[in-house]
Amino acid sequence: MLTARRYSIGEMCEAFGVTARALRFYEDEELIAPERRGTARLYTERDRARLAWILRGKRVGLSLADIKELLDLYDIGDGRETQRVKTIERCQEQVDRLARQRVDIDATIAELSDFIRLLKGEISSTDNTES
Repeated sequence: MLTARRYSIGEMCEAFGVTARALRFYEDEELIAPERRGTARLYTERDRARLAWILRGKRVGLSLADIKELLDLYDIGDGRETQRVKTIERCQEQVDRLARQRVDIDATIAELSDFIRLLKGEISSTDNTES
């Protein structure tokens, strides 16, 4: 019988480019649940998969509450369909939020560019009148 692979905190940090402090934080937030052997934390394949979800969720701007909710849907016994549907909903909400932000950012860039052109024009006209 094969025994399930366990990973040390150092291996997890190296594999995912995170700090031990970050892993302990995710543990405190009940996002991952390593096994304890004395003071050692041993992470399973499940913890690795959950950590990948956590990091992806953070990269795309999901809150830890959203990530926890989506992770908790993994075990409801429907072949992960509910988890996938809810993940799609959360991701679409984030896409919509980012699209709105892009419109605002583009408008701000345009306004600043116009203001810069105006100021440069005033500098040029001041230089010409002083000559």
